[in-house]
Amino acid sequence: MRRLPLPALAPADGCRRGLPRGIEALQDWLERNVRGESWGVKRCERLKRGGFSVHSEGRAIDWYLDARVQRDRHAAMRLIRTLLATDRKGNPRALARRMGVQGLIFDCRAWWAGMERMDEYSYCYRGNGELRDDLDRTATHRDHVHIELNWKGAREQTSFWRSPLAR
Repeated sequence: MRRLPLPALAPADGCRRGLPRGIEALQDWLERNVRGESWGVKRCERLKRGGFSVHSEGRAIDWYLDARVQRDRHAAMRLIRTLLATDRKGNPRALARRMGVQGLIFDCRAWWAGMERMDEYSYCYRGNGELRDDLDRTATHRDHVHIELNWKGAREQTSFWRSPLAR
């Protein structure tokens, strides 16, 4: 049985102009297949811990789905489960790999390439594991799903973007 390779995480190294074709294709796919709407892709953003947000390179999209709204929450969880599901050949996180998805954040939970499942999003929790007080809804990703692509996905160089399912 052929297994899909694990995608490598590609951190951002600065602010770039323009949008990669893959993020535009991802937005189109989301618009056709998932409840919600785009909250945007591109913004030059330095992270407090150093480095840049993947949004700075145009490789991440924020998809508005509010965790407080039941229909939105269900749509977000359906999207995340679909991306992280194991396929019929036993490939874990198959669609995420085929699309080039390297990261997901929603409702204080995060997944990064190489992880088995969503886990606590560090911004939301203290070192002792307790949920922080007075958290910003957008920074916690409680009002949107953050989806980021690696460079192969952003350049439409992964198998999904060459398939009829992508269009």
